[in-house]
Amino acid sequence: MWLAVKKYKNCGFRVDKMSDIKIYDFMKYRKYALIFSLVMLVVSIWSLATKGLVLGLDFSGGTQIEVGYETPADVSEIRNNLESAGFSNPIVVHFGAETDVLIRLQGEPDQELASKILDVLRSEDDEVDLRRIDFVGPQIGEELREDGGLGMLTALIIVMIYVAIRFQLKFSIGAVIALVHDVLITLGIFSLSRLEFDLTVLAAILAVVGYSLNDTIVVSDRIRENFRKIRNVPSADVINESLSQTLWRTINTSLTTFLVLLALFFLGGELIHNFSIALMVGVAIGTYSSMYVAASLMLALKIDRNDLVEVEEGELVDDLP
Repeated sequence: MWLAVKKYKNCGFRVDKMSDIKIYDFMKYRKYALIFSLVMLVVSIWSLATKGLVLGLDFSGGTQIEVGYETPADVSEIRNNLESAGFSNPIVVHFGAETDVLIRLQGEPDQELASKILDVLRSEDDEVDLRRIDFVGPQIGEELREDGGLGMLTALIIVMIYVAIRFQLKFSIGAVIALVHDVLITLGIFSLSRLEFDLTVLAAILAVVGYSLNDTIVVSDRIRENFRKIRNVPSADVINESLSQTLWRTINTSLTTFLVLLALFFLGGELIHNFSIALMVGVAIGTYSSMYVAASLMLALKIDRNDLVEVEEGELVDDLP
């Protein structure tokens, strides 16, 4: 039964008299959200098309060298020494302890590269120890790019099929477009900021797909339940009710996840900085898209109570916000 409500036009929400839940009018601002998303998507696609991504060693091929020092190493000084010696754009970061240094150089793998780098490093510190050297050929990098793209495409197709079966086709279209929206904007930010895109970032992008999908599924499930319980009410009101009921759940989940990612960014070392950034961007965009992109698309597709299958007899409905 639809509960009696009192509308507060100036505040943009109404209060449910029985549960005291503020029902925010999210759909009132969907046109502004559409403009924001379109601008972000256009800028992201433009950057990806014109600038592309700064591919890391995993995708472009090159040499990775791990060295150890007796005392904490200054990666900035090491980077400057390598650049002065003629090595182009070396990536020098700590991994593990401050005495452990990882050096990455893009280009064709060179067996003699390790000895050349060691000569430069030992000219400043005789105690430098070579721990490991790895080579990634261009062919392997190309295969990784293809496999990564194929994996992402497969994930989106599986998501669309699952949501279509579990919910309804209009839910599925909204969910998949929201995921594509999140992925493109995250990639666009990496392209614009010229941050390196490697396998850890690809893993973060796939994690963003899963995280965004979880948020969208929670919202979609509540929308479906409310359509089944509420009769003779505009679809926009049902969606607003559903978004308001899941609002704090979504905010709390995103906020706690974001705090963990901040700790990972500041305390996890340079090696996973880009991984953390990709997840932080993805969590923020995914939270927004689950409320405005997916839900707005459902409304644009004219979702209503008649689109949903009848409730099975004896089916329980979750009334928790």
